[in-house]
Amino acid sequence: MQRMRIWRHFDVWLLAAVAMLTIAGIAMIRSAIAGNETLLDYPTRQSVYALIGLTALLILTAIDYRLWAALARPIYLVVVGFLGLILISGIVGFGSARWFSIGVATVQPSEISKIGMILVLANFIAKYQDEINQPGIILRSLMLIGLPMLLIFIQPDLSTAIVLAVIWLAMVWAAGINIRYLATMAAFAIATPFLAWPFMQDYQRGRVITFLFPDPQSQYGDTYNVNQAKIAIGSGGLSGQGYGHGTQVQLRFLKVRHTDFIFSAMAEEFGFIGAILLIAVLVFIVFRCLRAARNARDMYGSLICYGVAVVILFQSAFNIGMNLNLFPVSGLPIPFFSYGGSSLLSSLLGIGLVESVILRQKKIEL
Repeated sequence: MQRMRIWRHFDVWLLAAVAMLTIAGIAMIRSAIAGNETLLDYPTRQSVYALIGLTALLILTAIDYRLWAALARPIYLVVVGFLGLILISGIVGFGSARWFSIGVATVQPSEISKIGMILVLANFIAKYQDEINQPGIILRSLMLIGLPMLLIFIQPDLSTAIVLAVIWLAMVWAAGINIRYLATMAAFAIATPFLAWPFMQDYQRGRVITFLFPDPQSQYGDTYNVNQAKIAIGSGGLSGQGYGHGTQVQLRFLKVRHTDFIFSAMAEEFGFIGAILLIAVLVFIVFRCLRAARNARDMYGSLICYGVAVVILFQSAFNIGMNLNLFPVSGLPIPFFSYGGSSLLSSLLGIGLVESVILRQKKIEL
């Protein structure tokens, strides 16, 4: 009976927003592939991952989130183990080894590692919350996140490594770290790309150089992609050219339009109104996660919700900013919307953890 009662607190609005964005993403992927025969099965693949992810979401919701605190060490070992294995036997795509092949599907461990590290860091920081300003505790938390970051960076996947760094910064800030330490770490985080410059791949350095010193006449590479993305956004106008009728998309001038530049594809077909609606739904999802963090019954649950909210906010903002040429081109997807089975699964798992916290919060806000 008690288990049935807690389901009354299930955040239907959060699930509805996530489901709506996921369905809209599948529909947009179908339009964005623009009849490309090699990509025809992508909407179906995304639909399968969506069904698996939504099922996993409900299962995670039913499991008491506090169980994962006891499994923090095994979770960490699994994350590090899979990230290590990907360097040995991963599938290479776009110059990086990031995927495992499992039958007919491929899995990207770095995407799942985001959720794993949220659980691990939330457990560690909650356990040492009263000592969070001690240098030894800060260093230990950095070592926890540092190894997965290093393994992801050398795949190479700089953008996901940065996401893990952002997760760490946000969670220690939420735990009440001294502003002096936070400012120091933030300055170090800003300087990290410059320190990592000698170890970056040529294409990574090229993206930064292209962003800082763009060549408007370039017909190739990231400059071309960003220029076509801006043309697509501008040609959408107020209400767009209509679903399946965007010229930049359907004539395939816009590249990687189902992943990195899906925001531009959507803006061309649904215009400024569609873009604002997409952003509004993403903001609503982040707000519900932050609300769950505020009402959580303990610091561990609060940090889980906060970590999920930060990942959704950071990736969404960076991807949209990239489409608008405000940030360098990267492979960060829009959660729930961009094509990518592992990304979608990771995002849905995160929402499942948030819902688990909501079901067991001690204070229910109407």
